[in-house]
Amino acid sequence: PEMAYFECLHEIKLIVDLMYEGGISTMRYSISNTAEYGDLTRGKRIIGPEVKARMKEVLAEIQSGQFADEWLAEAESGKVNFNRMIETEKKHQIEEVGLQLRGLMPWLASNKIVDKAKN
Repeated sequence: PEMAYFECLHEIKLIVDLMYEGGISTMRYSISNTAEYGDLTRGKRIIGPEVKARMKEVLAEIQSGQFADEWLAEAESGKVNFNRMIETEKKHQIEEVGLQLRGLMPWLASNKIVDKAKN
């Protein structure tokens, strides 16, 4: 789980910064040839037609107002399900491993974007 956490969460900043700077082609230019080959040969198997169809379903829920209605009902009922889902996700293995690994990276504390003690 430690490698998965590091690759999925800490490496993503570099990937996003590269795409922000120069698009997907710059990101591909900057990563290893192995990673680039994996992207080119396996990426469409991960993000394929099924994902696109599910994204369209969610967009339709947003555009129709269904999502807003659901969220308003959740908020009006005290956010019971919302808070339960947040608590469940806080216990996910990726969060537990992340807490442990970030504890080994003291330089992260000096560059915090969010200070939970203040907000």
